[in-house]
Amino acid sequence: MRPPGTAGAQLMTPAQYDNQFMSTGAAHYLLDVRTAEEYASGHIADSVNIALQELQTRLSEIPRDVPVVIYCRSGNRSAQAARLLVEAGYSQIYDLGGIIAWTAQGYPLE
Repeated sequence: MRPPGTAGAQLMTPAQYDNQFMSTGAAHYLLDVRTAEEYASGHIADSVNIALQELQTRLSEIPRDVPVVIYCRSGNRSAQAARLLVEAGYSQIYDLGGIIAWTAQGYPLE
């Protein structure tokens, strides 16, 4: 069952992200929708920070020709961001959920 707000986006676990993108080097856009302060305290390598509150006005910065993988702290904001991108016509959206699960499964931060 998908959390509310993720319709049209595919949920992705940290292990799935590792297998599909990190290990293969496949092109994608990793979007951190936490605040700048949260991002500065630690983030997933190669991620781009656009806070959820700014996302609507910064959609032009997000490519449409590669998969977009979204994460936040716990999964709530990433679900909202995924819904916003789907509604804006993006088709390859993956909701990675929260950085809490990422670190709990032993994946590193920068």
